Amino acid sequence: MRKSTPPLPWLDADEAFPSVATAWGEGDPAPGLLAAGRTLDVPTLRQAYGLGIFPWFGAGQPILWWSPNPRMVLRPQAFRLHRSLRKTLLRFFNTPGHEIRFDTAFMEVIHACASTPRDGQPGTWIVPDMVRAYTALHRAGSAHSVETWVAGKLVGGLYCVNLGGMVFGESMFAHQTDASKIALAALVAFCRAKGVTMIDCQQNTRHLASLGAAEIPRAEFVAHVSRTAAAPSPQWQFERLYWNQLMKASTQNDLTT
Repeated sequence: MRKSTPPLPWLDADEAFPSVATAWGEGDPAPGLLAAGRTLDVPTLRQAYGLGIFPWFGAGQPILWWSPNPRMVLRPQAFRLHRSLRKTLLRFFNTPGHEIRFDTAFMEVIHACASTPRDGQPGTWIVPDMVRAYTALHRAGSAHSVETWVAGKLVGGLYCVNLGGMVFGESMFAHQTDASKIALAALVAFCRAKGVTMIDCQQNTRHLASLGAAEIPRAEFVAHVSRTAAAPSPQWQFERLYWNQLMKASTQNDLTT
C-alpha cells in the first residue's frame, strides 16, 4: 500500500522551521519540500541556509522551503578542470580586458540569472520577491556575485550565499560561450584559497556532475553546514594568485593520473 503524503506545514512569520528530516521524501509529490510560509527577510534567509534549507517557488506560489535528500555539492578540491576549459581559462586570463570581478554588478547578475530558466523548466524561479530578498541579503553582506567581464561588458556570472566557511551556489548565466564556467572556476579557485571545502549545488544536474559535483546524504550536508557556517566569512575579493594555484593543481593532477 502506498504511504500517504504528510501534510505540508504552514509557517507563520516567526515560527521555527521544522526538522529537515520531516521534508517530503521519495514517493511524495515533491521530494525535498519541507514547509511553506514565513518571510524572505535577511534573518530568515540566514537561519534557513544555516539549517540546510533554501527557498524555491514560482510565480503565484507561496514561499516554499526545501531540503533535498541527497544533496548535490561540489568540493573545490574535486573540481574537474577539463583540458578544453583550462585552455579557455588560460586564454581568458591572458587577454587584456578580460577579468573576474566580485560584487560589482550584483543586480545585473541576478536579473540575468532570472531570465535564464533552469534546465527543463519553462519559467524562472527567481521571481521578483526573490530578487528583492537576495538583493537585501547582498547588501547585508551574505550574498555575492562572481562576474565575468570582457572589454568592460558583463558576459556571464553567478550569485551565491556565504555563511562563514560555507558557500551556497544559487544560479548562473552566460551571454558568451563558457562565461558561466569561467565564473564557476573563479569561485572554486577562491574557495580553495580561502579554505572553503564545500559549495552547495542544491540539486543534481548533468552539467555540475561533469565538473565534479556529487550527491551526499542530507544528514552529512547539514552536519557540515553546522560546523562551518559560524566561522568568520572570507573577504570577497578575487586575486590572480587564486587562479594560478587552481591551474597549477590541475596540471599536477594530470601528471599523476
